[in-house]
Amino acid sequence: MEKNNLKIATFANGCFWCTEAVFNRVIGVEKVVSGFTGGNIKNPAYREITTGRTGHAEGIQILYNEALISYIELLEIFFATHDPTTLNRQGHDVGTQYRSAVFYHSEDQKHQAEAFITHLDSEHVFDSKIVTEVTAFDVFYNAEADHHEYYERNSGNSYCQFVIHPKLKKLNTYYSDKLK
Repeated sequence: MEKNNLKIATFANGCFWCTEAVFNRVIGVEKVVSGFTGGNIKNPAYREITTGRTGHAEGIQILYNEALISYIELLEIFFATHDPTTLNRQGHDVGTQYRSAVFYHSEDQKHQAEAFITHLDSEHVFDSKIVTEVTAFDVFYNAEADHHEYYERNSGNSYCQFVIHPKLKKLNTYYSDKLK
């Protein structure tokens, strides 16, 4: 799926509405798709994922231009916009479907993710140890259409205001030079 400078990154860090809203604003990101990965059944539906029994994580798949943004820069934004120290939880969202994970597409991505986590832990960037899993990518299932571009269509609802908006504020504050 790589063309010229286009590459794929797959992340999970809680609610995919949040992560999609963050990465949709980043220079070099061509496309962000919300969906499910890391589970054990084919073609899961959102209602199945929310039970936590399928093993899938809510995640995003990013198509990015590495001439404009590097994988390590994507990792920086990924780790800065969620809590990678809470196991199977992001805020009030609890369960394995909300775990923090990097699903790597190459050995290079694996090594970059592992080295970045080691660096963050050794520098004590977070108060607790990072629990983000680094796992080989297998398959990604697109979420149902009503989950795509959720923030853009629902920015006024309370979930967006209380959960997504603070992540976007952090992105604007610390990564303004990387925004579209």
